[in-house]
Amino acid sequence: MGILAGKKILVTGVLTDASIAFHIARLAQEEGATVILSSYGRVMSLTTRIAGRLPQPAPVIELDVTNDGDLAALESRVREHVDGLDGVVHSIGFAPEAALGGNFLNTEWADVATAMQVSAYSFKSLAMATKPLFNGGASIVGLDFDATVAWPKYDWMGVAKAALESTSRYLARDLGAENIRVNLVAAGPIKTMAAKSIPGFSDFEEVWNSRSPLAWDVSDPVPAAQAVVALLSDWFPKTTGEIIHVDGGVHAMG
Repeated sequence: MGILAGKKILVTGVLTDASIAFHIARLAQEEGATVILSSYGRVMSLTTRIAGRLPQPAPVIELDVTNDGDLAALESRVREHVDGLDGVVHSIGFAPEAALGGNFLNTEWADVATAMQVSAYSFKSLAMATKPLFNGGASIVGLDFDATVAWPKYDWMGVAKAALESTSRYLARDLGAENIRVNLVAAGPIKTMAAKSIPGFSDFEEVWNSRSPLAWDVSDPVPAAQAVVALLSDWFPKTTGEIIHVDGGVHAMG
């Protein structure tokens, strides 16, 4: 019996088998969960192809978290495959090129607004869209990158992550009465498709190579995925509003 035996989990953000989300879905299945994936637009076919690499088949439903129609239809799309959900994984983030790379002081509001909606507000949107599918409680887990400091060239995505962290705390406050737990996993840098869009990603590698107390491998998404799966399980029944750092300890170093 795995720690997610019998649970039904929605995982967003699976694009490649190098993504943290893919390994969350894989480990969730290995721990006994039924997994549903979401994707949207042109990357639907990519997600569907990558889903074939999971231990078991997983349906892929359409969800653009910035589209009100998709959010309204999410409950019915999920119910085509399962009768409810026990957990949701938010692995969604995006900032336009102009919002990254050292352009912080010159970024226009339209680009900032996109980063904030996709990377932070969507956490609330996804929570509310899936809430009718919960029966007696659930665990919502988002993927984060430590927002307590300013990182090189991360710029407005860093601001969006700070907003995500705050959003998580307010969701924990407002959904706790319904036994819905809301937590984040702040992972260290991983070479994912999202990371490739960050100019100067090698700067992060240098920071972790020099400051991480535990050896950090930027090509290994499994430790972060394991933390998410643990939070989805019943082993953290009274933990909410928390940020679990899976970064080799860099966040704790002076």
